[in-house]
Amino acid sequence: MGSAMSLFLIRNYADEIRAAIDGKPKGTISVTQDETVPAVAEDIEETTRDFILKKLSQDLKGHPFADFVAHLLNTMGYQTRVSPEGADGGIDIVAHRDELGLEPPIIKVQVKSGDGNVGDPAVSSLYGKVSNNEYGLLVTLSTFTAQAKSFARTKSNLRLIDGNELIDLIFRHYDRFDSLYKSIIPLKRVYVPEVMESSPP
Repeated sequence: MGSAMSLFLIRNYADEIRAAIDGKPKGTISVTQDETVPAVAEDIEETTRDFILKKLSQDLKGHPFADFVAHLLNTMGYQTRVSPEGADGGIDIVAHRDELGLEPPIIKVQVKSGDGNVGDPAVSSLYGKVSNNEYGLLVTLSTFTAQAKSFARTKSNLRLIDGNELIDLIFRHYDRFDSLYKSIIPLKRVYVPEVMESSPP
């Protein structure tokens, strides 16, 4: 009961019982949206997102985070080459669709596993290493500053992925992760209440 995930919703069906005693047909019982449903669903998702970011930050700090992002790109259908640890070229991963890495588009990826927001200097630096027929991708566990986002919006071949969007990609491709990363981020598929739109009377 002390766990944050130990959530219970007990219904007593009082309206249904009263309607049955009053002899009302079952179809006339009014059903109202339980206000706890959206709160429970949102709490579960938020807790899971916090857990994933914490595990990535603790267990995959630095160069291992580049290996993880490369693996995620692999599950999305890309071939990847990870730069050796300690290499100071500013590019952590090179991704491409073909097996040899010769056909465009070539994607140059830089990853940031720190807690601080990523600003315009880092984004501009990456973009300076991207040719006209290439793409730049910067992935961070944190967020980007407004200036960094503004710079990226002006570049059609530059993409920024923050921690929140990274988790969306993890959810989408988790089933294809190998056992190493599933052990670091142990998740299981569960059902949570869905917030239903109330229909007009």
